[in-house]
Amino acid sequence: MGEPCSRPNARCVGGHVCRVSQLHAPAALVPGVRSEACRTRVPFPPRSPAVKHPHSHLPRSLSLFPFHESLCPSLHPHSCRHASSLPSPLAAGLPRSLPIPRRMAGRAWHPLLVLLLVAGVAAFAESKVYAPADRVLLNCGSTTDGLDSDGRRWAADTNDNTWLTDSGKSSVMMAADRADNGLPSPIPYMTARVFTVEAVYNFTVNPRDRHWVRLHFYPSSYNGLAADSFHFSVSTSTGITLLRNFSVYTYAKALTQAFIIREFSLPPTPAGFLALTFTPTPMGNESYAYVNGIEVISMPDIFVDPAIMVGFADQTVDIASSTLQTMYRLNVGGSYIPPSNDSGLTRHWYDDTPYVYGATQGVTYRAGPHFQIKYPSETAEYAAPPEVYLDTRSMGSDPRLNQNYNLTWTMAVDGNFTYVARLHFCELLLIRANQRAFDIYVNNKTAQADADVIGMTSEKGVPMYKDYAVYMAEEPDGQAMWVALHPSVALRPQFYDAILNGLEIFKLNDTAGNLAAPGPEPSRLLAKAELGAGEQNAPESQPHPHMARVMGGTASGAAVLGIVAAICVVWYHEKKSRETASNCGSHNSGWLPLFHSNTSGKSSGHIPANLAGMCRHFSFAEIKVATRNFSESLVIGVGGFGKVYRGVVDGDTKVAIKRSNPSSEQGVQEFQTEVEMLSKLRHRHLVSLIGFCEDAGEMILVYDYMEHGTLREHLYMGGKAPLSWRHRLDICIGAARGLHYLHTGAKYTIIHRDVKTTNILVDGDWVAKVSDFGLSKSGPTTVNQTHVSTMVKGSFGYLDPEYFRRQQLTDKSDVYSFGVVLFEVLLARPALDPALPREKVSLADYALSCQRNGTLLDVLDPTIKDQIAPECFKKVADTAEKCLAEQSIDRPPMGDVLWNLEFALQLQDTFEGGSCGRRTVGDDDGSGTGRPALEPSDSNGSTASFTTLRTLSTSRARETCVIMEETDDEVANSAAFSQLVRPSGR
Repeated sequence: MGEPCSRPNARCVGGHVCRVSQLHAPAALVPGVRSEACRTRVPFPPRSPAVKHPHSHLPRSLSLFPFHESLCPSLHPHSCRHASSLPSPLAAGLPRSLPIPRRMAGRAWHPLLVLLLVAGVAAFAESKVYAPADRVLLNCGSTTDGLDSDGRRWAADTNDNTWLTDSGKSSVMMAADRADNGLPSPIPYMTARVFTVEAVYNFTVNPRDRHWVRLHFYPSSYNGLAADSFHFSVSTSTGITLLRNFSVYTYAKALTQAFIIREFSLPPTPAGFLALTFTPTPMGNESYAYVNGIEVISMPDIFVDPAIMVGFADQTVDIASSTLQTMYRLNVGGSYIPPSNDSGLTRHWYDDTPYVYGATQGVTYRAGPHFQIKYPSETAEYAAPPEVYLDTRSMGSDPRLNQNYNLTWTMAVDGNFTYVARLHFCELLLIRANQRAFDIYVNNKTAQADADVIGMTSEKGVPMYKDYAVYMAEEPDGQAMWVALHPSVALRPQFYDAILNGLEIFKLNDTAGNLAAPGPEPSRLLAKAELGAGEQNAPESQPHPHMARVMGGTASGAAVLGIVAAICVVWYHEKKSRETASNCGSHNSGWLPLFHSNTSGKSSGHIPANLAGMCRHFSFAEIKVATRNFSESLVIGVGGFGKVYRGVVDGDTKVAIKRSNPSSEQGVQEFQTEVEMLSKLRHRHLVSLIGFCEDAGEMILVYDYMEHGTLREHLYMGGKAPLSWRHRLDICIGAARGLHYLHTGAKYTIIHRDVKTTNILVDGDWVAKVSDFGLSKSGPTTVNQTHVSTMVKGSFGYLDPEYFRRQQLTDKSDVYSFGVVLFEVLLARPALDPALPREKVSLADYALSCQRNGTLLDVLDPTIKDQIAPECFKKVADTAEKCLAEQSIDRPPMGDVLWNLEFALQLQDTFEGGSCGRRTVGDDDGSGTGRPALEPSDSNGSTASFTTLRTLSTSRARETCVIMEETDDEVANSAAFSQLVRPSGR
């Protein structure tokens, strides 16, 4: 609501003259809000200087009454911008004006009058909720109606219903063979409509409305029909392919999802009907399609204005006529918002924390309970509910820190599609223009410079959103969409800061009418998940304030007690809703919010309930079957925790099963730490935890199977052919990426504490994965904290000497251990070898000695001496030497280590391309030293030709959009700089 206004014909924010004249209310109570004349559509208000309300100086005459600002609109319906939308019951139940005796002006109001006004506001607020003209919730395969966990009623899908063509002759109604504890409710997931041939659902719809279409899938077997038997496509009567060769089982298996929802927004269909066609994909002799639930719900048209094409100042993308798929919908800075708390559009809004990139995640802020959100137009009310705009994430209060990093969100998407990023803003604190201004970047390109929320809305509490479009090309390693904010440097604002309240990512259909990505492979999906962290937990239940709605709508002067009850019910349900949403959303994460995940089974033992729901719980019987009763022939490794077995679950999924040895030094704490860390983290270069078992006193962990074993096995003591230098360097880069993610990509820094070659695994595609998180520890949680004081744990030979002496753990301890790994890769010998002379026992000491006296080449692994480029060898050796610095402050951060290794790889690629004359480190340059002649280098050890590039890497390897602009074509087009231009390379 607006600030108090006392003058008739005063100009509102939009500059129009208000039609309110003589109001029967105290001057200080008449709201200065937008009138009917102000109802121009301004979802994106033009930038303008801050406009101070002409009456902001007036006293708050009812300062003793905390609700007075929210009560103003009900004093006179015609003074409110929503007057035309007031329901007739309210108009009949309340007078068109409330005469207030002059003697009451400036005095405290009687409690009964207060209650009446509160009841009026409650009823008024209810009128804002969108009521869809079309609302179909179809519980496919069910013969009865039922309610889901959110209180919504789903209609039965009987064989004689008119929605399905051929009266169900081409389909069968089936029940799921099992119930997963991860499901939010049995409805609509425990029954399904299974199709053996192409079948069509027909829905009559309002031809003028846009519609949500939500498809619900539960990856289970049905009446004995295996879950992996279903591959199908879904298309619409408007010629749009929503899904193609879609396998629910593949997605669910790759991302450990308990159920999947696909949400689409379809433009109006002039024909007045909407058809959804399910087509089984031929797979051998049999092919099936299925669906558990279908929602077809009309929606207000929130996709009217074209989106700005990022990077092209004069181009826009028409989204009004497009079909969109919702990829992400985030309540930035807030918790999960269930459909029942949305503004009538029944959307899920998820916590944004898992998508915030880097260790510096900014700070969150929530407005007070009486803060009012003032929507600029009726349509904008449905863009996002007030709960989204009441929460925000900003960069923080330190201007120096804020100017050195970007507040960044990253999300995996499909290639070869155009996406629209909708950014929601609402200033909650500041009141003047240029107090806070910032630049907006999408995929390292400037989407908008010098964005000033107050400058665009003219006052705080006014929400707005901006749409930016970007085309995502197909990338070999998957695509990531980046949204970043950075304080404006050009405007020199009062506060160097940036804010965001909400973020939505929509995929647009291509020119062929296609929204479907190619059929996925589980490994590719898991690779995409490296940009998120963990799985999405669907909330089990949310309160529904239906009673408040009923009672609020029957308010009258004679029903004071009923009004009191209504207020209490509203307050109670609002409070419970916030608490429940907060509890449900506090640990939710995942790379696709619309992929709700929870997993099979419950846990009761060492694992807390909030963690037990984040990965699969195996029964001990399942583990015994998977390992053939722990057959010794399946043992693939033995460690401090116990034996590791090769196993098979779910019929064909290979896994590694680590069983705790009762006599092991590692126990419950390490078991809990491993589950806690890996259940929340997902990265391409971290081993994936599938689940755990703690039945019958056991502590068992189940991982993805790493076909090629440990890195050490391919260097020495493994009986396997030695790896080429190129393979070794690739594996080191992958491991560095995994460690860099632990140090900077999670909410807080995670220190592995046990980095060594046996904890770097290699999968079937030779992708390196960091494993064994039993000793991991959360690092410093504040900017001022430099270390964590803890008992010394780790492996001798890799242990940071400073940590050993002072018991002060930092992420540089992992850097030290990784330096030992690099020398181990170069020399192909153990970190500790007691059989050698004393000066050679410790690899770290011996390698440093050789490096410093120039004899490291003499002890290089002979199998790679003729493969490694001289410049590459020097770069890797120098990097390893810096990692082993005695004091942690002298060691590079893992981001710099990663940069150096990627740089070394570029040098190796150049060498293998022939531009260096194919000279290897085994060739003598004539100096008699056996060391290669190298180019001049700068103080950091980089070759002179790459000096400029080196300055682009920050201390945490964060490539800010401020430093790397798309206009730098010379840098952007260089293959050597590809990892810096694309943050996804990290």
